[in-house]
Amino acid sequence: MDENRIAGSARNLGGKVEEGVGRATGDVRTQVEGRLDQAVGAAQDLYGQTSDAARETAVTLDKWLRNTIETQPYMAAFVALGIGWLLGRMHRPL
Repeated sequence: MDENRIAGSARNLGGKVEEGVGRATGDVRTQVEGRLDQAVGAAQDLYGQTSDAARETAVTLDKWLRNTIETQPYMAAFVALGIGWLLGRMHRPL
């Protein structure tokens, strides 16, 4: 679990408490700051979730690529040659 998810959830919870204190005391500024902390915490939590998903996808892609290269080495070499040829064709001297 990404540390941004934990920090974001904690900030969101702190914002809810701050907003509740602002409501109880009638302080509008504290309520607004609490809502702002909730929004920032939610954004940080979402960033952490996205980071976790990207990390998991990269690991899955790495495992798939390693398995494909190990089980089909000729196909992997053919694909690598094709990509190299395409990159070479993209370079057009003036």
